[in-house]
Amino acid sequence: MNNWMMRCWNKIVLADQAVQAVKSGDRLFLTGNCSVPQQLLNALVNRAAAGNLENVEIVQVLTIGDAKYVAPEMAGKIRVNALFISHNVRGAVNDGRADFTPVFLSEIPGLFRNGQLPLDAALIHCSPPDEHGYLSFGVEVGLTKPAAQNAKIVIAEVNEFMPRALGDSFIHISKVDYMVPVSYRLPEVPQGTPGELEKKIAEHIVDLIPDGATMQMGIGAIPDAVLHFLNSKRDLGIHTELFSDGVIPLVEAGVINNERKTLHPGKIVAGFILGSQNLYEFVDNNPIVEFHPQDYVNDPFIIAQNDNMVCINSAIEVDVTGQVCADSIGTKFYSGVGGQLDFIYGASRSKGGRPIIALPSTTKNDTVSRIVPMLQPGAGVTTSRNHVHYVVTEYGVAELYGKTIRQRCLNLIRIAHPKFRDELTAWAKEQHYL
Repeated sequence: MNNWMMRCWNKIVLADQAVQAVKSGDRLFLTGNCSVPQQLLNALVNRAAAGNLENVEIVQVLTIGDAKYVAPEMAGKIRVNALFISHNVRGAVNDGRADFTPVFLSEIPGLFRNGQLPLDAALIHCSPPDEHGYLSFGVEVGLTKPAAQNAKIVIAEVNEFMPRALGDSFIHISKVDYMVPVSYRLPEVPQGTPGELEKKIAEHIVDLIPDGATMQMGIGAIPDAVLHFLNSKRDLGIHTELFSDGVIPLVEAGVINNERKTLHPGKIVAGFILGSQNLYEFVDNNPIVEFHPQDYVNDPFIIAQNDNMVCINSAIEVDVTGQVCADSIGTKFYSGVGGQLDFIYGASRSKGGRPIIALPSTTKNDTVSRIVPMLQPGAGVTTSRNHVHYVVTEYGVAELYGKTIRQRCLNLIRIAHPKFRDELTAWAKEQHYL
């Protein structure tokens, strides 16, 4: 038995014992991304499957891994409330077996704090405590820390393979009710190699990034691809809700040094990470990386304090006036607003800031345009036409800010796939936009 176990012996239990603290009708927070507490979640599902739990609500954002807790046989026992829809619960949401709550990522901690979503328990995943008794939330700090601070009961998996992330990223052992020692490697989400399409889009984006910029990259192949083309830049910084492996070689090359940041100079600021084991080792006890809760990282008025803030986010479709849908395909919910509008607005208020929406011009083998006359019926407006400054496809950059509807149409049609430009032009003329 090592030292931390000796100090915490009265809190150490097995996963099956820990979930006995969960009662029927409880609302639980489940830490997500690559930090899902696997043994606790399995124990909870087994307890529900045995008929010992009813009407338990799991509040979560993005989770990686199996989601047996949304299987049809869990109906009446466990129901997920997704504040951002990950692929493993998307089918359950659209089948009506799970719920979706639209909310800005920056505002989720407030739901826990103000009693809008009071939490009976938080299932979290931490590194072992240090000599002062502090456990790090590791790869997912942004929402897990606020949830743990506001839950009535805190149940933690304590994993030797969880990196010790620094920043506003700790919880003291006195605040944890049950501790479950585990030893398994975290799941990985390796960064993909960009294809030719993503490279073309990224090349246009890189031209919008000045030396000394502070950057945010959303989830997806295009933001990942941009990182491959930044070696010629100088003195870049990072303030982002998440980052992945592509940041590491740029730090090692001195391209990302955070020296010209006007907020937290010298530091990479983030809420969570998604990546490989190499990324986990990079952030472990790394003093240049600071994790913070998401209501700080994603606060538009905090983001705006970074001069030359560049944010890069993706979309499902954009209409010819500049409305962006990034969270649904028609009436089918796909993901959520996440941090897109937080950073679009924050970057727009930054001195020299550049908010960018990037997407391929088509989908389904060039048979469907993603620059469209109107968003699909039922599609959500993730980012309004009033907030959008730049839209980028493989055909170039459309600058929209301060532009008339006529100018917006012309600029967006110019970056649409050539086979759809005449159709889009004819539609815009029918509406007297052109």
